[in-house]
Formats: sequence, structure tokens, C-alpha cells
Amino acid sequence: MCSADKTGAWILCPQCDLMVKLPDIPVGSRATCPRCHTNLAANWHEPRKRPTGYALAALFMLLLANLFPFINMKVAGISSQISLMQIPRVMVTEDYGSLATLFLLFVQAIPAFCMLAIILLVNPVRLPVGLKRILARILFQLRNWGMAEIFMAGVLVSFVKLMAYGEIGLQTSFWPWCLFCVLHLRAFQCVDRRWLWQQIAPTPALQNPPKVGVTGLRQGLRSCPCCTAVLPVDQRACTRCGVIAHARRKHSLQWTLALLMTSVMLYVPANILPIMVTEMLGTASPSNIMAGVILLWSDGSYPVALVIFIASIMVPTLKMLAIGWLCWDASGRGSRDSHKMHFIYEVVEFVGRWSMIDVFVIAVLSALVRMGQLMSVYPAWGAVLFALVVILTMIAAMTFDPRLTWDRERENKIKELRLDGN
Repeated sequence: MCSADKTGAWILCPQCDLMVKLPDIPVGSRATCPRCHTNLAANWHEPRKRPTGYALAALFMLLLANLFPFINMKVAGISSQISLMQIPRVMVTEDYGSLATLFLLFVQAIPAFCMLAIILLVNPVRLPVGLKRILARILFQLRNWGMAEIFMAGVLVSFVKLMAYGEIGLQTSFWPWCLFCVLHLRAFQCVDRRWLWQQIAPTPALQNPPKVGVTGLRQGLRSCPCCTAVLPVDQRACTRCGVIAHARRKHSLQWTLALLMTSVMLYVPANILPIMVTEMLGTASPSNIMAGVILLWSDGSYPVALVIFIASIMVPTLKMLAIGWLCWDASGRGSRDSHKMHFIYEVVEFVGRWSMIDVFVIAVLSALVRMGQLMSVYPAWGAVLFALVVILTMIAAMTFDPRLTWDRERENKIKELRLDGN
């Protein structure tokens, strides 16, 4: 039986299922999969102190950002000022509690929880092992749902939109929020999942040494999707983190396609219905996403119009097409180019969250532009539907199992060899 230390040197690539034996990783370096080039492990300098320092600084900056005014606006002598916590309040007042909930979760609660979890997990804090397991499981599940930096991009886009109407001023909490965005991203970068789980519990031992360069499925092994432990394929529950899983995500293609079809059905009304209503001098003007892009372009704000068009129209459309293509290929009817499909999957995972930028632009505008009959902005139902489209496509990408693409490549090669043999 392999010892715990030796077992810890083995890892199955979570993207292509290739068995890799990790070498001694130099400090400040990463180990990547030789087949799909996915990051497998990293050896950070001072793995406890650095993420702790970044996370503590991020939480302090978040506290400061919520204590003081964020931005203000002056139009024709009338001034309007908001803090970060006023944004959800305004949306609740306008009966858009769903948008307020999304803002509080994605922009405030999830990033703050993740920073706190990092502090508790990377340091030798006396906590029950069961609680540490729960925190670690939640931490890596929520990693992609923190959208502080996307909200920051939405704020910058809002500035460009509002400059045509009045004067925009940066208030005290704007700069702590910028620092929070940088620090919380850096804190995540300095935490290696494999190292963190080894601090919580030892790696489960294996009966026999695995074979390098052979997929786990062919060896009767699987990877735990939570703690990366290598387990027998017939073992459903991981002995280290307790997560119950299968060698491949159960009904992966069915779930992905169901979520994809739902997002497609919502995407049509999300683009047709108005996402916000602008009221100027008592006249209400509803506008949808495309109308906003055309207005920005006609006003000469070409870079911002391109950003909104790419993030809110082109990216969701291409993402839905890409997810459909991935499912088609994984079902065995695609191009059989696993490297190309893997690249598409990585792009889909990376860009999916950024479509929320338009929702955050509406949140900022509706909270800041409150000047009575002179000028006011209100959210509309199109924004809610569009946010649901983004969330559903993100979940669809998460339910898709990229290892299916590599499995089909091997099956196709076996078929080709059989045909050549005949």
C-alpha cells in the first residue's frame, strides 16, 4: 500500500483525467498537465502568511468601502450621492429585491465569506475537522461566484455613461473598494487547493501505485472533484472531504443541455424587454440592451459601446453556442479535436461571469441617478431575466464534464485502430 506522502504525489487531471506524478515543485512555480496544460498544483512562498495577509487586508478594505460614500453626481446644480449599501436598498425600494439579493451575494457576501474562510483554513486555527471540511468545500465551490472585480468594471462603464449628463465625483470609499478587488483576487491566487486539503486531512492511501500517462478511468481510479484525492472508481464517498461523486459527473450532458435550453428561452425576452427606464423631465424612456449600445455609439462612446456589446450580447450568445458545441462533441458527433474543445471550454469558463457587467451598470445607475423629475433611472424586468441567463449559463458550464471530450477521443482512436486492423 502506498504511504500518504507517496500517494500525495499522484494527481488525476480534473480536465482530461490523465494520471500525473507530481515532481518537487520549486517555490513560486506551478505544475501543469502535460496533455491539456491545466494547472494541477503550485508551491507558493509562505503559503500561510501571504494569503492570510491579503485576505485580512481585503476584509479591512471591504469594511472601509462600506462605511463611507462611494460616488456622487451633479446635474444642473442638483447633487446625488450613494454608498455601496444604498445600492441594494434602492433596488428593494423599487420592488427589485431579486437584483438586490444578487448584488449582496455576488459583490459583498461571497467575496467576504471566501476571505474569512481562507484565513481560518490556511492557519492552524483550532476548529473541528468536520467544520474545516465544510468550509473548504464551500470555498472552492464559491470561488467563481465572487464578482467584486466585475462590479468595479460596471462602475467604470457607468461613469462613461453619466459623463454626458453631469459631473461624476469619486468619494472616500471608492479607493478602498479598488484595493479590495485586487487583494481578494490575490488572496485566492496564493491558495493551492491540493496543499490546503493536505493541511486538513491526509491523502487517502492507494492499494497499488498508479500508472503515469494513463487515464484514471482505464486504471479503475477517479479524482475527487473537491479535494483532488485519487480514489478507486467504485468508491462513491471520498474519505477525506466526504463528497459523494462518480468517475464522471452523472448525467452531465443532460443537465448541461437542460440548463442551456432554459437560458436560451430566457435570453430572447431578456434582449427584447427593457432592462432600465430613464426618466427625464417627466418623460420615461425604456431601453433594452441593444438600444443602450446604439445610444452609446451614437454619442461617440465607442469603447464603452463595444464593451457593453461584447459583454452583454456577443459573449452570452457565443457562450451558449460554445456550450452546445461542447455537448455535441462530447456525445461523439463532433470534430474529435480534444485540444481545441478543451480550449473552448476554458474560454467559456473564464468569460461567463463578465456578462454580469451590464446588470451591475444598471444597479449603479438606478441607485445614483435619483434627481426627481429632472432625471431618474429605474431597473426593469429585462435586467432580472438577463441576470438569470448569465447564472444559468455559468451553472451549465459547471455541470459539463470536460473529461467526456477526452474519453471520446480515446474511443475514436480505438475504433480507428480496429478499422485499420481489419
